[in-house]
Amino acid sequence: MEILETIIGLEVHVQMNTRTKMFCECDNDAFGKPPNTTVCPVCMGHPGTLPVLNEEAVKKAIQVSLALQCTVNRENHFDRKHYFYPDLPAGFQISQYDFPLASSGNVTYEIRDDSGAVQAERTCRITRLHMENDAGKLTHRGSATLVDFNRAGTPLMEIVTEPDLRNSKEASAFAQELRRMIVAIGASEADMFKGMMRFDASISLRLQGTDDLNPRSEIKNLNSFKSLEKALQYEERRLRKLWEETGKPLPCNITTGWLDEEEKTRVLREKETADDYRYFPEPDIPPLVLKESAIAEIRKSLPMLPRQQKQRYKDMALDEKQINLLIEQPALRTIFDAVHKEMHDAKRAAGLVLTQLLGFLNAAGKTVEEGPDADQMLELARKIGDGTISANTGKDVLQKMVTTDKKASTIIAEEGMQNITDEGAIETLVQQAIDANPQAIVSYKEGKSAALGAIIGWVMKESNGQADPQKVQEILRKKV
Repeated sequence: MEILETIIGLEVHVQMNTRTKMFCECDNDAFGKPPNTTVCPVCMGHPGTLPVLNEEAVKKAIQVSLALQCTVNRENHFDRKHYFYPDLPAGFQISQYDFPLASSGNVTYEIRDDSGAVQAERTCRITRLHMENDAGKLTHRGSATLVDFNRAGTPLMEIVTEPDLRNSKEASAFAQELRRMIVAIGASEADMFKGMMRFDASISLRLQGTDDLNPRSEIKNLNSFKSLEKALQYEERRLRKLWEETGKPLPCNITTGWLDEEEKTRVLREKETADDYRYFPEPDIPPLVLKESAIAEIRKSLPMLPRQQKQRYKDMALDEKQINLLIEQPALRTIFDAVHKEMHDAKRAAGLVLTQLLGFLNAAGKTVEEGPDADQMLELARKIGDGTISANTGKDVLQKMVTTDKKASTIIAEEGMQNITDEGAIETLVQQAIDANPQAIVSYKEGKSAALGAIIGWVMKESNGQADPQKVQEILRKKV
């Protein structure tokens, strides 16, 4: 019986978060804007207009290229890629064909089980990274189609992998690691709900043990990790069934679409070739020549990448669950890093941020972005650290910070929550505790040192947790 092997490669389209579009000065933040309002003659492809390359987009694309271990090509140029869709106003896309920005990289990623434990480590090679401009957006309503050109001209990176992925789980794990890297660099928010990151997944089958690359099925415009996995799983089953029926692979490359609600693919057409696109050099943009010194400066600006961050948190003795929370949520990571820098204690910082803060946010139905920011959490950590409030009181303050959106100092002042540090006031409370707990004093004098805990507990209860525990102990030991 023939054993078939699955071969998968991805093309990943990522919108860069520049202020303006790729070749004009239009606002690049089109999400939620009224249709066809962030456009101009350049991004609408009007005759006589000239594109001007966005320098910020080039820098962000180089950052991602370096993070992917790619070689940034010193000389690269833009090409016109011709195809005729209603959402492509010029009738062509400005892309890069023969001379892309970068090539020959790799990404190492982890395969995890349902519990989050690492099962294996894999590496996927990157063929190339090139820049291009995005098309607009089509909305189909019955027999009518609406066109919104706000997105037309948005700067895109297209990242193309080698066919190194062997199943849908690997494809999804690779895509998630790629997204983490791009977000960490700051080149894109990669928000798939907003269409900022999309996948074209190519899948084919071959006889196990051979090196054949047979005709493939390319599944277009997948916009979530779940749809990426489901689409590949469905198409693999479909291709295996076809092979069983015909005894051979697909006769030619095809393009398919994923029907999310029906959870199946639909064959759209035979896949286009480079000849169909009629590529030729873009006459209005000169070749892009990069200085080695400029590339070196951009390399220096690279932040710590997710795998490096993960090792740093491992060295802090955080557990796998805590590490994953920090790696997956940049806003949470910013807060934790700030608090940890102040406290110099990873365990205490994790308790405050990953346990208490997340717990209160979940209870309030809020996201990390909707809760206290890094500066507000830093203020709370300082109030605990300098003894203004106790750790227990800090927990109450944090809960109020989440529910009221007020700063720690405001809550402490309004509710009189600061620690009682006046020795006279504490001595009075201690004497009252001794008078109220004579049996505890007897037990302590009989050698039961733990009996003092009852008296300290009485003081803390009467002071609503605001008495300085260390001073309470000092005064109590003097008195007994």
